[in-house]
Amino acid sequence: MPLCLAEPVVKIHCPDFDLAQTLDCGQCFRWEMLEDGSFSGIAFGKYCRVSQEGDTISFFDITPEDFNALWRSYFDLDRDYGALKERLSQNPILAEAARFAPGIRILHQDHWEALCSFILSQNNNIKRIKGLVRRLCEQFGEPVEGGYAFPSAHRLAELSPDDLGPVRCGFRAKYLVDAARKVASGQINLTQVETMDVETARETLMQIHGVGPKVAECALLYGFGRMKCCPMDVWMKKCVTTLYPQGLPACTQGIEGIAQQYLFHYSRCHPQLFGQK
Repeated sequence: MPLCLAEPVVKIHCPDFDLAQTLDCGQCFRWEMLEDGSFSGIAFGKYCRVSQEGDTISFFDITPEDFNALWRSYFDLDRDYGALKERLSQNPILAEAARFAPGIRILHQDHWEALCSFILSQNNNIKRIKGLVRRLCEQFGEPVEGGYAFPSAHRLAELSPDDLGPVRCGFRAKYLVDAARKVASGQINLTQVETMDVETARETLMQIHGVGPKVAECALLYGFGRMKCCPMDVWMKKCVTTLYPQGLPACTQGIEGIAQQYLFHYSRCHPQLFGQK
């Protein structure tokens, strides 16, 4: 993928990528659209502002070294999504879902942040999840350029559920604290989870109170890059029950998580598929 530098902007040409579709499809919660149409966010403790014009993506106030060390992988820019969409389009429903939001990519987020974000996502909508994550970072994260880093497991392990009162995360507070204590103590080693087979990784994450199959699948897909993981939220359960009662088609094998993202976004934007207005 070609990269050019016109200080202080790193620009890349990247087809099959849409910032708005990628950053507002329910897989991450720390990006905001600015008045000029660009997006700003913090990942791995680093601030980024990024904009798009056609197939050109511009990253502001970063060096090529920073881009290659972090943002290239974070946005999954080296994966050929055009080829993946062609493969998935063997199925007419997936073909339509991919045409609806052809620019979605799966972000490679921080393990710990993704795990906590999807613990907070339970019984919630995207707007409220963003508020919870923002308040958690403001209250307990380290100040960085552009805002606050996501608080570490060690920082949250020092707290009680009551200490999380200002975050207003309700019953989820005890789950966050349990996750933090198990990760900080080494009982659950997220670096080891990265190399486990998917079944063992899922079972390991589910040792945390409040982490069931859906939260574990989300963490593995969005935080560990496990593309075969397929989170089953309310929309995906409706989608599979209505459109794929025999299970996802063979063309999704090994990339079920990517297929899921197209289907999730399409289903959420087309509730009439399921008899809803």
